[in-house]
Amino acid sequence: MKKLFALFLLFAASISFSFATPPPADTLPVRGFCIAAPRSAGLPAFLKFIATELAPRHINTLVLRVDFNYEFKSHPELRDPGALTEAEVKQVVQTCRAHQIRLIPQINLLGHQSWAGTTNNLLKIYPDFDETPWVKMPAKYEWPNADGLYCKSYCPLHPGVHKIVFELVDEICDVFESTAFHAGMDEVFYIGEEKCPRCGGRDKAELFAGEVWTLRNHLAGKQRTLWIWGDRLLDGKTTGLGAWEASMNNTARAVDLVPKDIMICDWHYERPDKTPVYFAMKGLSVITCPWRMPANAKLQLKDMNDFRATATKDMKARYQGMMQTVWSDADSFLAEFYGTGKPQKDLEHTSANCFRAVFEK
Repeated sequence: MKKLFALFLLFAASISFSFATPPPADTLPVRGFCIAAPRSAGLPAFLKFIATELAPRHINTLVLRVDFNYEFKSHPELRDPGALTEAEVKQVVQTCRAHQIRLIPQINLLGHQSWAGTTNNLLKIYPDFDETPWVKMPAKYEWPNADGLYCKSYCPLHPGVHKIVFELVDEICDVFESTAFHAGMDEVFYIGEEKCPRCGGRDKAELFAGEVWTLRNHLAGKQRTLWIWGDRLLDGKTTGLGAWEASMNNTARAVDLVPKDIMICDWHYERPDKTPVYFAMKGLSVITCPWRMPANAKLQLKDMNDFRATATKDMKARYQGMMQTVWSDADSFLAEFYGTGKPQKDLEHTSANCFRAVFEK
């Protein structure tokens, strides 16, 4: 009897442990990693990272923020100096294919057309596309500022902008052989500005949703899926999330206006807010995107598994998984990951530690 009772306790403990420990990240449909595309000199090290770190962790999706770090043939005037060649991109394609990793390129569209005091290539070469041409780039950038300048946007109603955008998107998707494209679209602070002769006075939610539809429809015509960040679809005031991880400029209502077949990349870095439920209940597929807080990321992983475990059949399909985000260049991240770079002040809260916390090797 004592032996039987001991076996019962052991069995009960195993059940308790299985419920207390969330399933690993490799049970999720999307196990993603998002980082800036490497420069040519750093490509060999990055290819090795894919093979020796991403693949063993069962990463199945790699989002590369390319922007203008590619030798575009359609618009060579928009290339960054020393941009990746087609042959170099094909090395990434081949490495990802060898490890069953889906490769998705990103070009920041609508917002993030500048950073700090620097105008990015699209508005630098085509200044007519600027939503706020009267806002001049400062010699020394500070936030906050009188113009409310964080990042510039292009005007979504400019008659010439989409011809160029579509050519860039098509070319980068073709060379990456991708079935999806990430358009960014986060932190759009300038949209529907009063002085804009085209979109001034228009509903900002409708303007944002209209740009999502425009991009989605173009991609769908080529059997590709649109991915975007989700912050502009959340109400910053109602939720208390504020102007960065959500919208304070009235774009949030676009959540009811955007197409339902896009992928929402829901990023929250300081708190593990449960906004995937909101997106899923709006009929949208969603993945959770941590950055540098390992404890938060573990909670977000547990939440994503719990959402999938307790959801209806229809809702479960919308909870798509997790994607680690990295906001340094590829070389800096690899130095951080392997401990070869300059020591950081905060050794705990790093994107490398967050990545390890979510995706165990």
